Order: sequence, then structure tokens, then C-alpha cells
Amino acid sequence: MNVTTTTLQMRQPPEAAPRALPAGARLERAVGITPEYARFLYGLVGGPWNWTDRLEWTRDQWARELAVPGTEFWVLYGEGVPWGFVQLQPLPAADGTHVEIRYFGLAEQAIGRGLGGLLLEHGVEAAWSLTARQSLPQGGSLPQDGWVPEATRVWVHTCSLDGPAALANYQARGFVISLTEDAEQAVPERPLGSWASTGGPV
Repeated sequence: MNVTTTTLQMRQPPEAAPRALPAGARLERAVGITPEYARFLYGLVGGPWNWTDRLEWTRDQWARELAVPGTEFWVLYGEGVPWGFVQLQPLPAADGTHVEIRYFGLAEQAIGRGLGGLLLEHGVEAAWSLTARQSLPQGGSLPQDGWVPEATRVWVHTCSLDGPAALANYQARGFVISLTEDAEQAVPERPLGSWASTGGPV
């Protein structure tokens, strides 16, 4: 299948503050995130959309991902269960810190409640303020010397395997397309679904 991957970025924080989450919903930074829970969130949100690249990761691979300095998981909860999540990861650059929104999305039961834009707004705010919460390496303006702690860019990529509203959601929050690439990828005939992607028997 031909898959289109779109990279989007913003170079300054949005002027408007994120809108409030609805009553009964809360967003928490998962400071005690484990490989088991990170993998569960990935399968829960990505199962309906053919997120498969990390399903075969070992626990050690997940642990290494979580150990990258500055990595954060923000989990949206409602009705006592996870409704979605945002994974952030800072990357060193000569002009400061580039924060990637590595994964973002809602669980199936949360779709259709008007939460996608809200979660992304709060995720973007968390990305721009990430360096204020983290002790990141400093000491020079070049990556090999450490990096300037202030965030200067927030970026994300989405692809045609994601939800149909993903690209429009990013653009509506102020992201601008910087690159589009097409490539042939092996993709299952239909998504595995959240049940199978979180480890349930098929």
C-alpha cells in the first residue's frame, strides 16, 4: 500500500491558551510510566488505525524509548479509564530544543466527544513547556556539546494510516506542513483493533 507521511511543525507557541477539558475528564503526566503501560496505550489508541511498528518491540526496546532524557507521556482519563495519550520527546538541535509529538490519539470509546482538538491543544502546551520541567543537558549551542534548553520547534508526523481527521486537527492547532513523503509499506488488510493490539487473543 502507498502510505503518505506528512511532517508538520510550529516555530512558536500558540497565542491562545488550551481550552478547558470537559467535566469528568482530566489530563495527567504519567511520571511513573512503565514499558507495560506505554505499550498498552500504544495498542489501545493505535489498534484501530494500523499502528503496528511497535507491537513487536521487546520490553527492553520500550524501556530504552522511555529512558530518552525528557520523554513525557500525558494521559487523558475519563470515566475512570484512559481516553487517549500524548507522547513527547525532546531532540537536540543547534538552535534549541525541538520537541516531537511522537504519538497522539484517542481510544475508540473517546472518539466523537470533541476531545481530539482539546487533547492536542494541551499536548502542544506541554511540548512548549517541556524544558521547564526537565533537567536536560546544557553547556553549548551544538548537539554534541549539550543543547540550548528552550524549545524552539514543536513537530509531528502523521500518515494516511492514521485517523481521517488527524491532519486537519494538526493544521487547525497551528501546525504547518513542512514535508510530504510517499512510500510503499506492507500493511495488514484491515486494522488489528485495540483488543488484539493490547495483547488479547484474536
